[in-house]
Amino acid sequence: MSGTDEYVLDYIMLNKDTIQGKVSELASSIRREYEGREVVMIGVLKGAAIFMADLVRCVGPSVDVKMDFIAVSSYGNSSTSSGIVKLVKDMDTYAGGKNLILVEDIMDTGLTLAYLREMFTARAPKSFRTCVLLEKPARKKVETAIDYKGFAVDDEFVVGYGLDYAGKWRHLPDIWRVAKRV
Repeated sequence: MSGTDEYVLDYIMLNKDTIQGKVSELASSIRREYEGREVVMIGVLKGAAIFMADLVRCVGPSVDVKMDFIAVSSYGNSSTSSGIVKLVKDMDTYAGGKNLILVEDIMDTGLTLAYLREMFTARAPKSFRTCVLLEKPARKKVETAIDYKGFAVDDEFVVGYGLDYAGKWRHLPDIWRVAKRV
């Protein structure tokens, strides 16, 4: 057995209704801070794409939301981060003087978020915030602030709602714990 066959879906950690409730709550916070202004939401591909799409729709028309994407790699086809962050695709929008919100699916060690915070802060935005759906406090290696935080989860490998394992299970509407096949 190799590849994705070594893991199976174990149980639902967060169902779609719970996730959508949190997305709505996060969108309300963003709306309160940026109402009447423009903000560029930068989704970290591929994992944050579904989360960001739902978040942007919930923010509503009172905030002028622009969308952009970046891609970074620290996992490859592994279930654990390598600890080395590589920028694969940069954003297309000029960041200087803009209100930026980085939208990330999960903060595991914090290394990726710290790297991206430093990178975007160097581009002289008007403001820079982070919005993270899942945080694993037990895995944190570096302290980095999350401005809009979704859920804290145990140190479990999770998939669904954009999160994947080697490209598998990203499409699931719920967030599942994944276990090694026995």
